[in-house]
Amino acid sequence: MTGEHPSPWRNPLLWLIVGLPALAVVGGIAMLFVAGRTGGTSDSVADPVRRTGQVQVAALDADSRARAAGLRVVLRVQDGVVEALPAKGTFDRTQTLALAFHHPSHAERDVSLALPPTETGWRAERELDAGTHWNVELRAPADAWRLQGRLGKGEHAVLLQPALPEP
Repeated sequence: MTGEHPSPWRNPLLWLIVGLPALAVVGGIAMLFVAGRTGGTSDSVADPVRRTGQVQVAALDADSRARAAGLRVVLRVQDGVVEALPAKGTFDRTQTLALAFHHPSHAERDVSLALPPTETGWRAERELDAGTHWNVELRAPADAWRLQGRLGKGEHAVLLQPALPEP
């Protein structure tokens, strides 16, 4: 025997004692980096939300009225034109509608438009980034009703309908 001791780095227990906490620290730093890149709010709901205790309450009156009236709109976005075409229900065709495109993770990229009435529906000229997904919300004046949908990346049309399901 030469009196040599095996290297402590060859001991699996040492790797367990040192390695797991080191991996936890590296993982925590990585999560902080990822969380910091969101660029602002991570709320996916654009509505004002009232928090009472641990319950979040959002007003759904406009959605309820749209469901009761059976409203549906086809939204078309192509060639610099945004057009809303009534698909189902009775609409006041003299009113200008409010259209909002909400980016799913970057609120600063949201786009709001006023859609004035036309012979076939409502229309505005605006280029929209087709390389992203959009949460779309169409509102009547004074929140008389609201329709929602999701325009997928590269898609040119979406059916907007009430957020509340049919009873």
